[in-house]
Amino acid sequence: MRKKISLGAAITFMLITAAVTFSLTTVYTMQNFNNKISNIKEREAMYAKLSEIDTSVRKNYIGAIDEDKLMDSIASGYLRGIGDPYSQYLSAEDYSAYMRDYEGQLVGIGVEVTGDASGYLRISRVYEGSPAEAAALQKGDLIVSVGGAAITEKSVSDAAKAISGEVGTTVSLGIRRELEEFEVELTRRRMEVPTISYRMIGTLGYIRITDFTEATVDQFDDALDSLLRQDAQGIVFDLRDNTGGSVPALCNMLDMLVPEGELVSVEYSDGSRTLLARSDSSEVLLPMVTITNKNTASASELFVQVLKAYDKAPSVGETTYGKGVMQTLFQLSDGSAVNLTNGKTYAADSENFDGVGIAPDYEVKLSAEEQERFDELDENTDPQLAKALSVLTEQIAGN
Repeated sequence: MRKKISLGAAITFMLITAAVTFSLTTVYTMQNFNNKISNIKEREAMYAKLSEIDTSVRKNYIGAIDEDKLMDSIASGYLRGIGDPYSQYLSAEDYSAYMRDYEGQLVGIGVEVTGDASGYLRISRVYEGSPAEAAALQKGDLIVSVGGAAITEKSVSDAAKAISGEVGTTVSLGIRRELEEFEVELTRRRMEVPTISYRMIGTLGYIRITDFTEATVDQFDDALDSLLRQDAQGIVFDLRDNTGGSVPALCNMLDMLVPEGELVSVEYSDGSRTLLARSDSSEVLLPMVTITNKNTASASELFVQVLKAYDKAPSVGETTYGKGVMQTLFQLSDGSAVNLTNGKTYAADSENFDGVGIAPDYEVKLSAEEQERFDELDENTDPQLAKALSVLTEQIAGN
């Protein structure tokens, strides 16, 4: 039975409701207004301090000021000042290089180099079809000079940068191979960076993913297709030392592996959450395993976690780095850009792993000596890979 209410009571109730609503709205509005006023005051104080420094420097400094360098340094300092380890300012030149990396493109001679205990640069990888391969450079060669200038410990980073350059230009390198020293001249060109390597290990497929770029997707597709045509009974995905990259590329790769469902979502600073990608119904119906280490980060962690969420692949190795946040590029009017952390990432329906990492299902660590010789290890000398192959074999036997 409905209870009747008088017109007067109804009016009174509506007035009270309106008053409460008005009060809540007023409180929210005042808080929002106060926050804006606070931000304005803080920004005014920041600009005032910067202006004071600028005035003092221009009045008293005895040297010449490079205005472009000063502007880049101010912008870079601002991004460092927010305290986020991943956000960064990119000059116009750095932005162009960043976008080439994102697309999986490289201008150079086609080598990866690392600093060596000798103080020189050691070639750790020679890209197939590159100018370096044509010049018969080899993994393990030492680069002792660039453009006739000897490399010292202080100039290692400058030397690495000097190896790259404009398309069609040349660079001369002094090479030391064991007891032999010689010089080669190479012409720089644009090439696609190989981020996928693969092979059969017995009846099992092995794919190593070193980065996620736009070019990685087709390379991954080719690797999968080749292994499936060779009747691989299962696949190991090696993501050790993969520090991440393009999330769209990652999602396109995962779409090939898992059934229909959510892949990756992001939660923004205002608390809103957006689904970035879904997979379709096609999938690879083979046992899978991933290998991780402490340098497996960001997009590569999402790769591992999505496969776990769909019960597609256990992981072997070490707990991952723990970078569960996403950066977005905001290009500025002068061609520079800000790469800003603006969201937390989630793999399928899993928890965010930022600052925590993803623990392996089977923990296996490398010794210091094995880590030192990592690029030389194979299925017979790499305990993490050996365990992954063993887990995969057990999965196949259990199916």
